[in-house]
Amino acid sequence: MSHQLHRFWLKITAIVVGSFGPVFFLGTMLATSEPARWTLDFLSWPIDEQQDYTAPTTRFLSALTGGFLLGWGVMIWCLSIWVYDKAPELVRRSVLIGVLSWFVLDSAGSIASGNPSNAFFNVIILLLAVGPLWKPARQNA
Repeated sequence: MSHQLHRFWLKITAIVVGSFGPVFFLGTMLATSEPARWTLDFLSWPIDEQQDYTAPTTRFLSALTGGFLLGWGVMIWCLSIWVYDKAPELVRRSVLIGVLSWFVLDSAGSIASGNPSNAFFNVIILLLAVGPLWKPARQNA
């Protein structure tokens, strides 16, 4: 692994994480909630149209989720361009620990809430988000 590959992959991680933000933001308004509703339906496999965005509390939770995910994605992007060169290993570890923390809590919550299929999808997102960040970059790379 090279530092250049890690810096590039941090941007991939930022896009993977941050891309869920606008989707869930759309869930805050009934007229635009279908992408968020469909995403939840897909992640709680099988697709059965049981996910509902009519409750104001669901739309509010969608606003919070969208904001956190977009902000987290932007933060990872900023780390990749403003901080990585100064502390590459610390940035890599910080992002890795953040993604792993999301994975454990989100997967446990998905299973506890009766949506174990999301834990499977989380594995795919985890692998995509982490990619080569699992291993430190070579010092001479």
